[in-house]
Amino acid sequence: MRAAGRSSAAIERRAFLRMAGVAFVAALAPRPSFALSRTDAVFASGYRDRDGTFGIAVLAEDGTVIDRTPLPARSHGMAFSPVTGHLVAFARRPGTFALVIDRTGRAEPVTIAAAEDRHFFGHGCFSPDGRLLYASENDFDNRRGVIGLYDARDGYRRIGEYRTYGIGTHDLSVSDDGRLLIAANGGIETHPDFGRTKLNLDHMEPSLALIDAASGALVERHALPEKLRQLSTRHIDLDDKGRIWFACQYEGPRNDLPPLVGHFGRGEDLTFLSLPAETTIGLANYVGAIAVNRSEGLIGLTSPNGGRFVVLEADSGRVIRDEAVADAAGIAAAPHGFAVSSYDGDFAGRREPVAWDQHIAKLSAIS
Repeated sequence: MRAAGRSSAAIERRAFLRMAGVAFVAALAPRPSFALSRTDAVFASGYRDRDGTFGIAVLAEDGTVIDRTPLPARSHGMAFSPVTGHLVAFARRPGTFALVIDRTGRAEPVTIAAAEDRHFFGHGCFSPDGRLLYASENDFDNRRGVIGLYDARDGYRRIGEYRTYGIGTHDLSVSDDGRLLIAANGGIETHPDFGRTKLNLDHMEPSLALIDAASGALVERHALPEKLRQLSTRHIDLDDKGRIWFACQYEGPRNDLPPLVGHFGRGEDLTFLSLPAETTIGLANYVGAIAVNRSEGLIGLTSPNGGRFVVLEADSGRVIRDEAVADAAGIAAAPHGFAVSSYDGDFAGRREPVAWDQHIAKLSAIS
């Protein structure tokens, strides 16, 4: 299996690099409109167009599309640095590319190809000073998650990696002071030889890990209890108190109703929220995205499986909004509440002839 894995990843990487050749990069030449100098656009999202092509769009708060950048394949999550204005779109697992776009329009896009025997897990984040890009990656032959380290000052050269102390690493974040990396280890083993097939659903290992950003040393690791071993810890966001909010996707029996959302802080145990049964049922054992609105003290959740949009009060965990949104996809904090997108083209109530992807990045300093 190991040799086959290297071969399949190498083939995909070569195919991407051919696609991202001179003609492709020329099509991505920075344009003044992408600087958004005359708009209030603050969001970005991946999309699939009607003709089957993929890209990243920049949008205003009301869902108006301001600009688009083509991608060679489907993206998933994004990372944005307000310091440098760089936006990174990561390929959907098990993709091997990431595209760096300079939102200010001062530099051409940069393509990043995953290292040999690695693929991207679809998420990443910048250090607060914008100097480093961290990417969640799969060391698939050694059955472990890693964090790829990329120097944003040197063309996004890969300068090393850290362990995530888990498998199936998905979302990744960093503390406000830049000292801690937070890894959501979904606990699901995959290998590019088998595409997106989940190989260990009967013995998953979900966990959340705090990692020293300077050394890569493990600070804390929170494994889920045995009774919740099929609860995949997938997405995370931080509130203004430093608490880490996490959202899960359940891989067990459909009629189970496990907790899907929780939080913890450094030195604290995991706390799961006990949501009303009707809310948990509506989320259909699958929270696809989570966002924190710090200024309003709110937690937002979306579930494409349940077609739900849920808002929680952070301090109490109380559900203050629970409504149907068909094919609910991404969510991000907005000046008031949340911006929500759907797979059927709706963004903040405005419809476009595209399928928005699962995540939204905010491109301004909304607190």
